[in-house]
Amino acid sequence: QVQLEESGGGLVQTGGSLRLSCAASTRSFASYTMGWFRQAPGEDREFVAFISGSGLNIDYADSVKGRFTISRDNAKNMAYLQMNSLKPEDTAVYYCAARLLYNYEYWGQGTQVTVSS
Repeated sequence: QVQLEESGGGLVQTGGSLRLSCAASTRSFASYTMGWFRQAPGEDREFVAFISGSGLNIDYADSVKGRFTISRDNAKNMAYLQMNSLKPEDTAVYYCAARLLYNYEYWGQGTQVTVSS
């Protein structure tokens, strides 16, 4: 079992920045690919970014490329999502998730990000 806890959400103005953190409770954190997802009101949950266990493989949704940066610190069992140039359409609950193979098996409770116009 892996427990994930997000933090760092909040209210920010358009153009502002936030850094989300995800703390993982597992001794084998480096084995897990970490992902960030988000869900806006009335919308389906959507992929934002992922980072492989080694940190060598990274990908982003087109909507956040160039603005968001995913990273991890395996020594601290932490994953991060740096969000810059935030837009109102980035408003959502953000979740971190972990997977060993193909499916994200573990999810956090989510943290609210609200971007005011």
